[in-house]
Amino acid sequence: MSRPLILGLTGSIGMGKSTVAAMFAAEGVPVFDADAEVRKMQGPGGELVEAIEQAFPGSTTPDKGVLREELGAQVFGNAGMLATLEGIVHPAVARRRAAFLAEHAEAPVVVFDIPLLFEKGGAGAVDKVVVVSAPADAQRERVLARPGMTTEKFAHILGLQMP
Repeated sequence: MSRPLILGLTGSIGMGKSTVAAMFAAEGVPVFDADAEVRKMQGPGGELVEAIEQAFPGSTTPDKGVLREELGAQVFGNAGMLATLEGIVHPAVARRRAAFLAEHAEAPVVVFDIPLLFEKGGAGAVDKVVVVSAPADAQRERVLARPGMTTEKFAHILGLQMP
């Protein structure tokens, strides 16, 4: 049985991955957005909320799901806690990605929009890679305009990602 050509779409924070993903989608290419899936699973009633609350008490509420700023404060700069969170989130994302691929098995091409494609070892699951890049000053301006973003958080995120 054949499967689609899988393009891995990646790039550092603020580079324009969402814009490029939207370009693919506009051309009819199915796009799996890993970040969007995480937000769904961490939202109110999401499948990850209970496990995250157990591991990170006080980081969720029933009406809002995961409180991203509270959770971020608990894991920011703590590699062990970040690994715990990833141990909860990454297997769930992998299940969703497999279901997406099964759903679009007849498509000629699909896109996996995965920000940490290389950093988390996902490059082996794709056939080709599309890297989105932008000048550093544009990246900085975009990222620092995001709600709740600080220079310190931005520097930390850059430290976790390949340049």
